[in-house]
Amino acid sequence: MLEHLELFFRSIFIDNMVFAVFLGMCSYLAVSKKVSTAVGLGAAVIFVLGVTVPLNWLLDQYLLQDGALAWLGPEYADYDLGFLSFILFIATIATMVQLVEIVVEKFSPALYNSLGIFLPLIAVNCAILGGSLFMQTREIPNLGLALNYGLSSGIGWFLAILAIAAIREKIRYSNVPAPLRGLGITFIITGLMGIGFQSFGGMLTGDNEPPEPTEATTAKTDSKEEEKEIKREIEDEKRTVSYNDVINK
Repeated sequence: MLEHLELFFRSIFIDNMVFAVFLGMCSYLAVSKKVSTAVGLGAAVIFVLGVTVPLNWLLDQYLLQDGALAWLGPEYADYDLGFLSFILFIATIATMVQLVEIVVEKFSPALYNSLGIFLPLIAVNCAILGGSLFMQTREIPNLGLALNYGLSSGIGWFLAILAIAAIREKIRYSNVPAPLRGLGITFIITGLMGIGFQSFGGMLTGDNEPPEPTEATTAKTDSKEEEKEIKREIEDEKRTVSYNDVINK
């Protein structure tokens, strides 16, 4: 349970797709002018990441890794289909994005029109593919953690675009200096938000203090110190003897 909670909070705040690795910035900047469109796109990203990351985990475990085909028989144990990772991951993502696009167009035409080209472009959103690739490189051990990582990464991206959209709606009526209007002030706010999100790293490092020394470790430390002291004395005696030999000669 603790492992799930740590992965959940780390993926949202510390390893945030936008503020930590700067993935999905094109959609983040283009669709964050209104909160309503940001909410719609963020929800779509959560759904796509929450579905594609565990699906791609299954593909990676039972098809793509070296020796993953052993379940088909011992003659397939030496096959390595890792070179197909990008193709299969993108195919899975494109399928889910197409499903999302059909559902949004059917039940929310206004949101579909406001998102425009950026809804189908989720298929090539680097944050979506990055979630599956990070899952693969970090070697997430089981399907539950893969689902957790996909959902929490999507939630992190959702919070990022929702926050910047709310701020951009407010600063529209503020007296921003002319050279910073538009993307200039947006990048500055994004940097400040990134610093704020990274400060949550202290939540997951509070228990990393070194353990209190026990009697056994104290005894081992004392014995090591004694050994070092004896070696120093022996070396000093050797130096003294060699010096006396030189003087006598």
